[in-house]
Amino acid sequence: MEENFIKIQKSLYPLSFLYGLGVCLRNKMFDWGILHSRSYDIPVISIGNITVGGTGKTPHTEYLIKLLKKEFKVAVLSRGYKRKSKGFVMATATSSAKEIGDEPYQIKQKFPEITVSVDKNRCHGIETLCEEKKTSEMNVILLDDAYQHRYVNPGMNILLVDFNRLICDDALLPAGRLRESSSGKHRANIVIVTKCPRLMKPMDFRIITKRLDLYPYQQLYFTSYKYGNLTPIFSGSSIRKKTLAQIEKDEKILLLTGIASPKQLLQDLERYASCITPLTFADHHDFTENDIKTLKETFDNLSGDKKIIITTEKDAARLSQFTNLDETLQRNIYVLPIEVRFLLNQEEIFNQNIIEYVRKNKRDSKLSEREDAY
Repeated sequence: MEENFIKIQKSLYPLSFLYGLGVCLRNKMFDWGILHSRSYDIPVISIGNITVGGTGKTPHTEYLIKLLKKEFKVAVLSRGYKRKSKGFVMATATSSAKEIGDEPYQIKQKFPEITVSVDKNRCHGIETLCEEKKTSEMNVILLDDAYQHRYVNPGMNILLVDFNRLICDDALLPAGRLRESSSGKHRANIVIVTKCPRLMKPMDFRIITKRLDLYPYQQLYFTSYKYGNLTPIFSGSSIRKKTLAQIEKDEKILLLTGIASPKQLLQDLERYASCITPLTFADHHDFTENDIKTLKETFDNLSGDKKIIITTEKDAARLSQFTNLDETLQRNIYVLPIEVRFLLNQEEIFNQNIIEYVRKNKRDSKLSEREDAY
């Protein structure tokens, strides 16, 4: 594990203590029934974390979409972080990243056949989806980044933990990145350690399993990233897709990111290119014209003719709004798709558990059970 990924600001421990008291009190109020969680008569799967950003929620949500959409009608409900709209919004083919948020926009673009909606109030969002005529026949709702939204009691709670920043090594905000104590992991049905090296040693699996110290009712999985082909962002571009292996040795890369944890991506790309220049912005950064100017200047300053720009799918969702982007940038900017791959041959077991949960709890199966009881 990359210990240098974990930086704890020990001087902020007193503030973390106060923050922890507030979070603990809130959780206890739910546990004691003072605050109430709602359950719904439809399978609800929550995918989230207890850290601030960067655990791979979107790729894992997309994995579940691919798994479930063949058999079920899937809806995704997200908060739509940093969107300009308010309240409940259902995404359409013409929705922009500013209207629904970059991650929901990315999901809708990749899976136009499913329902994607945003609402800060997840309870209101679920109830609206259930009442809408267009979505009344849906079979399952995926809640993106809702582990702390305890007003919803999901039927399946999936907790993502970054391999490079295990929750047992982290500290509460603001000293560390934990939104709540690592003991909050007890609410998860499934825990997935994400961003694992592809060639993990058996000892690493055993060490992490022991350190996470899960309960017998919890399932533990390990995943890594699989990168797809480099794809031009702008459809009018004459450039074609290419694999990472097709990057030439003397080709220079400008890595443009506005994500929480770009270090892993940078390290992975170093296997294919010797000269990588990072241009890093904050997570969910809303690119401006000045940022595009900086991008152009940085790219022009790279020496040589062999050079390209690589960015993430989430960043591409925000960059696509610049339709008047400089022609040189349009010709040379690629997006790098990310997919999830399960380790230890766990994929089939995970898939079976998810599908069985949805089959058992979808509306028509519950209705037939009630009819059989009479």
